[in-house]
Amino acid sequence: MKDFKDKVAVITGAASGIGLGIAKKAVKEGMKVTIADIEEEALTKAENKLKESGDYILAVLTDVSKPDNIERLAQKTLDTFGKVHLLCNNAGVGTAGVLWETPLVEWEWVMNVNLWGVIHGIRTFVPIMLEQDENCHIVNTASIAGLVSSGYEGIYTITKHGVVALSEQLSRELSALDSKIKLSVFCPGFVKTNILNCRRNCPEDMPDGDLDFDTALEKFLKDHPEAKEFMTMFLNMFEAGISPEKAGDIIFDAIKDEAFYILTDTGLMFKNLVKERMNGIIDAFKQNKPYGRKIIEAI
Repeated sequence: MKDFKDKVAVITGAASGIGLGIAKKAVKEGMKVTIADIEEEALTKAENKLKESGDYILAVLTDVSKPDNIERLAQKTLDTFGKVHLLCNNAGVGTAGVLWETPLVEWEWVMNVNLWGVIHGIRTFVPIMLEQDENCHIVNTASIAGLVSSGYEGIYTITKHGVVALSEQLSRELSALDSKIKLSVFCPGFVKTNILNCRRNCPEDMPDGDLDFDTALEKFLKDHPEAKEFMTMFLNMFEAGISPEKAGDIIFDAIKDEAFYILTDTGLMFKNLVKERMNGIIDAFKQNKPYGRKIIEAI
C-alpha cells in the first residue's frame, strides 16, 4: 500500500503508546481511523486529540481478548467507513517474573491479550479484506522479544514469539492465494510507552494485581535479587527508547516498502542476540545427529 489517503485503518491498543503513535501517523496520511482500547477514559482523550487533526475518527471500546468485541469493532468500522484497508493488531500487556511462580490467571491474561488478541483480529478482519479484493495491509505488533529470549519477562516473550510465528504463517497462506493483503510483523526494541503500568487493566482476581509497577518490581527483586542487574539494565534502556510517534513513522515507511519484519533498533546488541539464537539452530543442523534427522523426516 503506497497511498493512504481516504483509506480506513483499524488500530487496537490505540489509546496510548505505540497504538496512538500509529493513529497519529494514519491521520497525517489522510486516513479514516478507528481506534480501539480497553480503557474508556484514555480512549476518549485519544479520540478528542486525534479529532484536532482528522475529520474521520471512530473510537470503539474493545477488549481484544474477547472475539465478540473484535467482531463488534469490525462491524462498527464497516457501518461507519464502509471498508478496512489497514489493520494494526497492536494491543499488548506484559509482566515480570519467573515462569514457575507466575499465577495461572496472569499467564491467561497476557496470553489472551498479546496472542489471542491478534488471533481474533486476523480471524475477523482477513475474510473482510479478502472479500474487498483491494490493496490492504496487516501489521501485527510483536517485539524484539519475539526474535530472542531474555530474562524475567517469559510470558511476554512467549506470546511475542507466537505473534512472529503466526505472522510468518499467515504471510505464506496469503501469498499462496495471491491475495492483495500484505503483512508485516512489528518487532520494536524499546519504545517509551505506558506498558510498565499495564497492571491497571489486569483481571480483578490476579494476585497482587492492585500493585503499581514500582511496588511489584520491589517485591519481585526481594524474592529474586539475582534479577536486579538485568532489571536495572532493562529500565535504563526503556527510558532511552524511541517515542511512539517515531514508531508510527517507522511502521508506515515499512508498509510503503512492503517490508515483512519491521525493526526499530538495528544496533549490534539486538543483532548479536538474534545471530546467537540463529547460529545455535544452524549448529544443531550441522551436528547431523539422528534426533535432528527424525524431526526433519517427520516434517
